[in-house]
Parts: sequence; C-alpha cells; structure tokens
Amino acid sequence: MEENVKKNSSRAWMLAARPKTLTGAAVPVMIGLSLAYADLRASGSFCWFPAVLCMLFAFVMQIDANFINDYFDFIRGNDDETRLGPKRACAQGWVSSDAMRLAIIVTTSLACIIGLPLVYYGGLEMILIGLICVVFCFLYTTSLSYLGLGDVLVIVFFGVVPVCIPYYIETHRMTVQVIVASLACGLVIDTLLVVNNYRDIDNDRRAKKNTLCVRMGADLSRYFYLALGVLAFLMGAIYAFGGHFLAFALPAIYLLLHYTAYRKMVRIDRGSELNSVLGDTARNMFIYGLLVSIGILMS
Repeated sequence: MEENVKKNSSRAWMLAARPKTLTGAAVPVMIGLSLAYADLRASGSFCWFPAVLCMLFAFVMQIDANFINDYFDFIRGNDDETRLGPKRACAQGWVSSDAMRLAIIVTTSLACIIGLPLVYYGGLEMILIGLICVVFCFLYTTSLSYLGLGDVLVIVFFGVVPVCIPYYIETHRMTVQVIVASLACGLVIDTLLVVNNYRDIDNDRRAKKNTLCVRMGADLSRYFYLALGVLAFLMGAIYAFGGHFLAFALPAIYLLLHYTAYRKMVRIDRGSELNSVLGDTARNMFIYGLLVSIGILMS
C-alpha cells in the first residue's frame, strides 16, 4: 500500500519519479526518430547512438520535471488534503524536501551529461536547446503554469522540440512534414495536461493558478480536450502527402479511443474519478505514438 511507503526509500523515489508519465517523453522522440529512420533507410546512415541519447535525455528530463513539480507545489502548499490527483511524494512525506532538492540537482546534471554528446552530432546549437529545456522545466512549475501558458509549453517541449531535434540530429535538415507532425504530437500530449487541469479546476482557482481550463471554464475545457485529439488526427494528413499513408490511417484507432475518453470525461464530470480518464488519456497518447511510428516505418 502507498500509505506504508518508507521515507526516502527506493519505492518512495519510484513513486516520486512517476514512471507512467515517461510515455509522454517517449512518444514524440519515437515519432521523430521514426521519420528520420524512414528518410535514411535507403542510405543506411541512421545512427543509433544519438537516437538512444535523445530517448534517455527525454526520460531524465521528464523525471526531473516531475521532481521539480512535486517539490515546488509542496513548497507553495498546493498539494493539500483537497488534492484530487495522484498523491505526491513530498506532500505525503515519502520524500523529504531536502532529499528532493538534491534529487533535482542530480537529475538536472544527469540530463546535461546525457545531452552533451549530442553536440557532436547536432552542432553547438544543441547546448542552447538543452539549456532552454532545463530553464523552462523550472519556469513551467514555478511561474508559467500559473499564467495559463502550460499548454503552449507542452506543445513546444513535448511536440516541436522532441520530434524535430532528434530528426535534425539524424538528418541535419528540417521539413514541413516533420514540423506539422511535431505540432500534431504536441496536441496529443496536451490532452493529458487538459484532463489534469480540468480535474483540478476548483483547486487551481483557489490557488490562483490560472490554467487554461480555469480561464475557459469546465464546459469549454471538455470541448477543448476533444478538439485537440481531432485536430491532431486531421493534421496527420501531412503523412499521407509525404508518402506515409498508414501513419495517417492507423491513428483513426486513436481517434476512437480519444472520443471514448471524452465521453467518459463528460459522464464523470467532477471528482477524483477523473483520474481514470487521466489513465485512459495516457494510454491513448502512447497508442497514438505507436500507431504513427508503425505507419511511418511500414510505408
């Protein structure tokens, strides 16, 4: 049982790392690398080492973001007894605040170490991109999410950056197809943030955290959730134009699952039961990435 977690134990750190969120880090990198592999397949010049580094960097940065989010929300007092979402490590006393601060330093440093060799493959601009990722990882939790900019950051840092950068590192070029694909991926990942913020509308309003859902209200937020998935699917038409028809067709399965999650969201409406919609959305997100990647590689 989670209630019996020993403080600062390995189980406590596993819960704090939130491994289920790693799908959000894996999906965009997977799509970017699939596009690169498809384009380089004929020449056989796809390089696996930077591909692995890109995936590891994404994983560590996701864990780092989870630690940062856990720590700063605890410091602000946002994770109190009224919280409806999954329990947080610092708030539950599973991890001490001092240990979490140290963990943030370690994971941030580890991400930089993992990302540094990418300079050899992608050029010195990779240093700037890495620094931007780290800076905004902190800014998201500490300030920007309170201004309703979380959705924009998700589209950029879970769509544009992790799709386009791995592709660029492998191919040293950029295409319209990849950019549109990255935006579509960002919209899919943003559905996870929307259902999370939808669930927490009342708590966020009390905490003066003006998320997009708080600004739009519950009814419009539900429509927004549905629209994100639909628009992402439609944007996938770019794959068909680029010769990857299956990458457009297969995600129709995702669209059906997304609509089912939306109907469930409408039915539940309020309360901690929305966490089941959060789980469905995370699953759908991974299925989308898998279907797109399979479609690209099979075309």
